[in-house]
Amino acid sequence: MKYQDFLKTKQCHVKPVGFDVDAGEINQKLFDWQAQIVRWALRRGRAALFEDCGLGKTAQQLEWARLVANHTGKAVLILAPLAVADQTVREGEKFGVEVNRCREGSDVKSEAVNVTNYERIDKFDPADFGGIVLDESSILKAYDGKTRKQITDFAKGIEYRLCCTATPAPNDLIELCNHAEFLDIMSGKEILALFFRQDGNTTHNWRLKGHARESFWQWMAEWSVAIRRPSDVGYDDKGYVLPQLVMHEEAVQNDSHEGWLFAMEAKTLAERRASRRDTLEKRVARAAQLCNESGEQWLVWCDLNAEGDAIAAAIPDCVQVKGSDTNDHKEKTLNDFATGDLRVLVSKPSIAGFGMNFQSCHNVIFVGLSDSYEAFYQAIRRCWRFGQKCPVQCYVICSDSDGAVVENIKRKDDQARTMFDEIVRHYAPRMSIGATCRNEMDYRPQIPLVFPQWLKSVA
Repeated sequence: MKYQDFLKTKQCHVKPVGFDVDAGEINQKLFDWQAQIVRWALRRGRAALFEDCGLGKTAQQLEWARLVANHTGKAVLILAPLAVADQTVREGEKFGVEVNRCREGSDVKSEAVNVTNYERIDKFDPADFGGIVLDESSILKAYDGKTRKQITDFAKGIEYRLCCTATPAPNDLIELCNHAEFLDIMSGKEILALFFRQDGNTTHNWRLKGHARESFWQWMAEWSVAIRRPSDVGYDDKGYVLPQLVMHEEAVQNDSHEGWLFAMEAKTLAERRASRRDTLEKRVARAAQLCNESGEQWLVWCDLNAEGDAIAAAIPDCVQVKGSDTNDHKEKTLNDFATGDLRVLVSKPSIAGFGMNFQSCHNVIFVGLSDSYEAFYQAIRRCWRFGQKCPVQCYVICSDSDGAVVENIKRKDDQARTMFDEIVRHYAPRMSIGATCRNEMDYRPQIPLVFPQWLKSVA
């Protein structure tokens, strides 16, 4: 065997497991670029759609699910965050796709599109399904290891799989591994060995190998599509230009200096918690003032239970959604806010920050921040999304000692933009050819290989 042939045997290919459909079979209500992505995802069989908020991921996943159900003759299950299932049913009505809302396995309709919440996955049998869709798939990162494993194991016997999220966070290795393993693209250990190296003396921090960057993004582009607007895949952006996002950063004074002449920047977790506790009353008062002096809708995000309780007490016509509430209360409240029947909603990004469409509201308040860029981004994008008609006013009310948190969010925002640019750049050329296989990274030696004299053949 020649050495080049030997190297080919070591190449790892991600073979497509999907099928093709004619353009005429796809829902004519989809835009051309949406239909093209659906056809690509069907050919791939197992794929991820990393599309910005408001680009119609729900419509695309519904059409993908409908065609998979027709092809397999089996049911397709969409897993969605709490309250998003009802929203998915409404979207189905809009696009002429019947969506069956399920609470347990006995509710499933064969050869149809079915939707339920992530929390109810244990009520279903994977053998009943020919396809599965994870709506807001980045939410997997918020679950503990046991639940993530349960969802991945549930899908192992299902041939066709689709992940959909607006925030793939490609710089987040954990989330990347979650998606790749769910789709059976590559295991986390293989990803680490091929593309990453340890960043320092720790097993928790990893960074891309310098020579592997190009190959990494090419690999990502073969099983996922990432777009922020239709022009990323060569189409017109008409109707997909976001309104202005106006950020208002307000810092309330922390009067508790604890022996210091001036308020010091909170750096440790304990210092940040203390700063939040000391400024809670002032931050809540400012948020309540903004809401009470306006008759418009307001979406108020908190990070602590004490913040949510205080805000709910300070704003007469608001409703709070918290973790201890029943699922029925959560769903009703979130849907009431989405339809404009509720003026002020108070909740945490971890509860209501994924999947919901709140374009009826254009006023957002953060009563403090956590270090999670994804939670911050998703919370803003509930209102600031395609379909929003008004400029979105976003108020971030923090302590004057919370500068490190604010700067950390800004740094992660810049990093995420750069990473998204990379995957968009590598995906666009592949859009028309539907590439479905991956080779190992190219080896480009920088130093000529010189064999020692004793290894050279003797005539």
